[in-house]
Amino acid sequence: MKTGIIQQSLSGFYDVIADGQIYRTRGRGNFRKKKIKPIVGDHVEFEDGYLLKVLPRRNALVRPPVANVDAAVVVTAATQPVFSANLLDRQLIALERQGIMPLVYFSKTDLLTEDEYQGIAQVAAGYRAIGYDVFCAREPFNREQLAQLQDALTDKIVTMMGQTGAGKSTLLNHLAPGLDLATGAISQALKRGRHTTRKVSLLDVNGALIADTPGFSSYETFDMTVEELPGLFPEMRRLAPQCKFRGCLHIKEPHCAVKDAVENGIIMKSRYDDYLQFHELIANQKPNYKK
Repeated sequence: MKTGIIQQSLSGFYDVIADGQIYRTRGRGNFRKKKIKPIVGDHVEFEDGYLLKVLPRRNALVRPPVANVDAAVVVTAATQPVFSANLLDRQLIALERQGIMPLVYFSKTDLLTEDEYQGIAQVAAGYRAIGYDVFCAREPFNREQLAQLQDALTDKIVTMMGQTGAGKSTLLNHLAPGLDLATGAISQALKRGRHTTRKVSLLDVNGALIADTPGFSSYETFDMTVEELPGLFPEMRRLAPQCKFRGCLHIKEPHCAVKDAVENGIIMKSRYDDYLQFHELIANQKPNYKK
């Protein structure tokens, strides 16, 4: 019996990577009875062309359907469309919640004036100080920066995320020039309602397994509680033990280490403002009884 990772699923067949080779397998008949649906990224046990067992998942995304994702490259346009700290923070807390390592990659930095670039570089430094890996070179696809990103992704299952037009496919094409992904066609394939028809594959890009379909839109919903939210901001999580009250939400409570850090410029004001907005959104959400 061998253990491997599902690299592609198509019409009931599963291509599994193991020992540097790809094995074509089928699911066992009892998978359907047990409502087990293997997806790309699943760690599986297989033998004689049949999947025998899907091992427990660490996480699973819906769009694209990929399991056990280690890292997500958040491709963030510095301009065209205009940079949005709010969108970036939504993406980062969604990844924190799934236990996925974010890497923030600023694209289109070459289109900025020198003053505009200095402004974005300052923002990038703020996110680096939190502990995030941030890539923000003046030339977005310079060889050195691409090599650093590739190093960070090696031996990981990776997905790309970012708003339409941010440059996800362009970045993937630079990482793996042989792919030649049609940049416009990808965003067409992502239009709501169509994503289910597109197969997902993990592309072996110099030792990183990268989902070839950009996705991950669960940052559009806030399905965490107001109590869970502060823990999804690493800088708040670190300071919370210094707050006077356990379970401090860092809003109205006195002697709050997080509010002090915002006042003293240790926590980015834009991050704190987004935290307050997200808190409000969660607090005002109607309960979803369909879950």
